[in-house]
Amino acid sequence: MRLSLLGTGDAAQVPVYNCHCPACDRARREACHRRGPCSALMECGGARWLVDAGLTDLAERFAPGSLDGIVQTHYHADHAQGLLHLRWGRGMRIPVLGPDDPDGFADLYKHPGILDFSQKLNAFQTLTLAGFSLTPLPLCHSRPTFGYVFADGSSRIAYLTDTVGLPPATAAYLKERPLDLLVMDCSFPPLAQAPRNHNDLTRALDVIASLPVKKTVLTHIGHDFDTWLMAHRHELPQNVSVGFDGDVLAI
Repeated sequence: MRLSLLGTGDAAQVPVYNCHCPACDRARREACHRRGPCSALMECGGARWLVDAGLTDLAERFAPGSLDGIVQTHYHADHAQGLLHLRWGRGMRIPVLGPDDPDGFADLYKHPGILDFSQKLNAFQTLTLAGFSLTPLPLCHSRPTFGYVFADGSSRIAYLTDTVGLPPATAAYLKERPLDLLVMDCSFPPLAQAPRNHNDLTRALDVIASLPVKKTVLTHIGHDFDTWLMAHRHELPQNVSVGFDGDVLAI
């Protein structure tokens, strides 16, 4: 399995518009520190599935027929806005799998175009796709949100964004199934109190320490966390690293 991080930023992205913090100024100078909307590409056995469609240039990035489908964690704009343009394609169908959210995003359900939203995923019910399996896990967010476990029979990857902590049932599921790789939401530097919708570093490390995982990569990163990392990156545990746009994680 191969997971490519296409975007590792939070909703504001990095650099933030009109912000001149150290992280935003650095990102303007050095493109490698820019962060786009949080998304990834899962590849296994010839299959290619986009994980979240927050990027606005999907039609340019992915030629017709190059994706088997799209897996949505949820339908906030920064994770779904790329679907608005893609839907107007012709002569094909693209399955879009995700949680059952009656509101969806904008008018996508009313005017889906080439997007096929007919199959809704159910929590903890594994779906077998070509090359790998997909298990949706509920997360703690402000609207229906799934994280996902991808498995190919020998390796297991969990992709958990957006969330603050984990629901007890999800934590229990993961504790019984060792992970080769965990990609984990961490939007903020260490905070005294838990944020509302996303992990700070304290909450993310608490989750990581509670699970049997070999390696963790942090994603959904905000500019305040990037600024903190400029001075404290060495303080991360040895098996925890920060993801960047374009990183390819192979298992």
